[in-house]
Amino acid sequence: MAIACPAGLDVARLKQEVRQTYASVARDPEGNFHFHRGPEYAARLLGYDLAELQSLPRIATAPFAGVGNPFLMDSFTPGGVVVDIGSGAGMDCLLAGRRVGPAGTVVGVDMTDEMLERARAGANEAGLHHVRFEKADINSLPIDSGSVDVVISNGVINLATDKASLFTELYRVVKPGGRMQFADIIVGMELSEGVRNDIDLWTG
Repeated sequence: MAIACPAGLDVARLKQEVRQTYASVARDPEGNFHFHRGPEYAARLLGYDLAELQSLPRIATAPFAGVGNPFLMDSFTPGGVVVDIGSGAGMDCLLAGRRVGPAGTVVGVDMTDEMLERARAGANEAGLHHVRFEKADINSLPIDSGSVDVVISNGVINLATDKASLFTELYRVVKPGGRMQFADIIVGMELSEGVRNDIDLWTG
């Protein structure tokens, strides 16, 4: 099965379209989008604890647009280092921050300024000063090699244009014995090159 985009795909345009879509979500989480959003959705369909989500700042939870729940896979060790790739408005980062505690570190990585603004405001409002957010491409993480206990991600890897390169980068930052916990969308069949070249299908 192909894990990279066709040679003819305009990768720069795809990234811009993705950025614009999620900037719109950050500006208006209640807007008209084709995907579910918000803490109520996360609790109802994805297994998050609604009471815990309601205790977080709404600025971080309202734009949540994940597709699963990486926290159901395994627990987090207090004092651990967690990186969230494609962290959006930071809901999962805040949850991870509570789990690793003030002795730990959580780094959210996203490429959308509007989401990063919300995420930083949410971490500050929640008093989770060991949670920080960096603007970067997930294929080139501003993270030291072998420094991360757990990488999490929620509905973002499917948008990566070169998944082999992405997993190489994730392997670089994870400590020996570290792990990845991510939820995502998969397609169980080979897609035609025409479909893979259609940017509207990636973002719409």
